[in-house]
Amino acid sequence: MTVEIPAAGRTLLDRLERLPLSRPHFVLLLMGGLGIAFDGMDGSLVSYLLPAVKPLWHLAPWQIGLIGSSLLIGILIGALTAGIVGDAIGRRKVMMYALALYCAATLIAAFAPSWEIFFSARIVAGIGVGAEAAIIPAFIAEFIPARSRGLLVGAVAGFFSAGYVASALLGRLFVPTFDHGWRIAQIVTALPVLMLLWWRRSLPESPRWLIQQGRYAEAGEVVDALEDAVRATGKDVPPVPAPSIETTVSVPRSPKPGAGLVLMWRDGLARRTAVLWLLWISITFAFFGFFTWIPSLLVERDLTISKSLTYALLITLAQIPGYYSGAYLNERLDRKWTIASYLTAGAISAFLLANASNNGQLLACGILLSFFMNGTYAGLYAYTPEVYPTAIRATGMGTASAVGRLGGISAPILIGVLFTSIGFLGVFSMIAAALLLGAVAILTLGLSTRGRRLEDLDPEQPVAQPSAAMLPERGAAAAN
Repeated sequence: MTVEIPAAGRTLLDRLERLPLSRPHFVLLLMGGLGIAFDGMDGSLVSYLLPAVKPLWHLAPWQIGLIGSSLLIGILIGALTAGIVGDAIGRRKVMMYALALYCAATLIAAFAPSWEIFFSARIVAGIGVGAEAAIIPAFIAEFIPARSRGLLVGAVAGFFSAGYVASALLGRLFVPTFDHGWRIAQIVTALPVLMLLWWRRSLPESPRWLIQQGRYAEAGEVVDALEDAVRATGKDVPPVPAPSIETTVSVPRSPKPGAGLVLMWRDGLARRTAVLWLLWISITFAFFGFFTWIPSLLVERDLTISKSLTYALLITLAQIPGYYSGAYLNERLDRKWTIASYLTAGAISAFLLANASNNGQLLACGILLSFFMNGTYAGLYAYTPEVYPTAIRATGMGTASAVGRLGGISAPILIGVLFTSIGFLGVFSMIAAALLLGAVAILTLGLSTRGRRLEDLDPEQPVAQPSAAMLPERGAAAAN
């Protein structure tokens, strides 16, 4: 089922696409990126909290395991539900509700009187984290012109690395320094609740989602405001280009909530979904398997615990240039080739790490593996929302992210079970194989998206350009 977009709605899309990249786009990037950064910070903080809460509540190993997996369980739930709800009620509401939920649950965890409450609050916080991580890339993608979409969406994903580094600093500065440092650290991670004041006043709804819902007047107001903000920077706003043909445009009708889970496997989208799920599982399996076990695995190679943690910190810092190099190459190589190149280079790095003969090689190969895995994420976060129509974009993004978490949950467990039998070489050979499998999948079945409008990527209903006669002046969308 499809619905026709009138000339005014089509023109709003043209007006979005022809805007020069400027301050209002970067403000949106910052607004979304800060949400991603705090999510990354909270997601990696648990490893620093466990040593403090273990003696406090006299936790058994199985209880520590539950707490360690609590956030991932919540993220899995949050990513899946956020996509479905985001397609139904809009991107803006989900972003705000998810942030509020995350902050409230984190505060409850900070003051938890027992491990049961702490564990439950961490699951709820994970729901907020997963929802933010799933909805923000789709939200940003729907504002950015095609020529810059890969760069900016990849860059917003890079805020995860800032969160990881911040959590390392919180874990080192607060947890061991104060009697209740683990509580203070969580209070700090709840501070983004203050962002709700900014988001409530300044965060717009996605104009593409509004157009999909037939709310052309509201979409026109958002585009008008964006154009005004671009002009305020001193940049010229070019006229809407006159296209060569006049035609009617149809897009998929908004499905009932949850129907996107079925539609992802129909109408030319099944192959895209299968490739995405394989990519998310392979990279998330490798990422969590590597970063969960790297300190322990380094100790197994006869490094001291102190040196192992130092190496792990240096390897973690390599995430930052990895993300932003991938974001840059998104617009130079295309998302498909960026993902494939970084996965292949990551697989080579993992193989070299498995065969490293000294500590220097271990560190160098670990840094390279961290660099390339996070560069892959920069491409994948840009690529995933592009391959779905607006009607199910958030569902597609959220579901892929949720499925990927299965790889993240299983990797530490599988490595823990197999390490005694396959050893250091076997662990990193397995990581290399996972990365190489993803590279083969995207190269053989992936879609090229660089420079193409989101509407033009719909496999069934490519968006044609309206004729010059259809181009209303500013504000005409509201009248239609």
